[in-house]
Amino acid sequence: MGVQTGRVINGNFVFVGIAISLTGGFTYIRDTLRGVTSPNRVTWSLWAIEGLLAFVAERQQHVGLASFMTLFLGLVPLVVVVASFRDRRSYWKIGRFDVACGIVSIIGILFWAVSNHPTVALVTFVAADSIAGLPTLRKAFVAPASETAWNFLAGSLNGGITLLTLSRFTTAGALFPLAILVMDLAIGSLVVSKLGPRVIHSVRSRSMHGSIA
Repeated sequence: MGVQTGRVINGNFVFVGIAISLTGGFTYIRDTLRGVTSPNRVTWSLWAIEGLLAFVAERQQHVGLASFMTLFLGLVPLVVVVASFRDRRSYWKIGRFDVACGIVSIIGILFWAVSNHPTVALVTFVAADSIAGLPTLRKAFVAPASETAWNFLAGSLNGGITLLTLSRFTTAGALFPLAILVMDLAIGSLVVSKLGPRVIHSVRSRSMHGSIA
């Protein structure tokens, strides 16, 4: 089931969104190769796997041109993971939180693989993809300098454009680009604003003043 809305913009704008996101992907890969950006391999490996599998799921449900946005979101992370092995500085140490998110995300992938209900499987799958992004969301909060903001801002634009090209809002067509829009916008905003370090510094300062008092 879905809501008939009529396209806000022409369906071919999907490719405009992909082009915008492509500039972000190239920037991220370039910064990774230079050692400026340190991608979390848990996030990016799972994003590669999940993006490619989600593309297959969307094609099976006849999503149309919007599914190519999903394909792109699987291919770029794959290149990022490969690029992260080129420079030791391009590696973010993986902790328990990253591993936990990775395990939960993999469980979501396995559920998708065995589920006989495409929509339920896709919802679980998108949830798994979002959970895979949590380590990078946390990293953007703690260490925004280790990330490249434009990649995520471009990704959020891509997701937004994809949503506007849908003539019918269905779970299959809208859920994944919506999740990408929300997650990428959150990460990009944290990197640009550098909110995390300010919050951490403020909390530590209050804690020190409280202990002195």
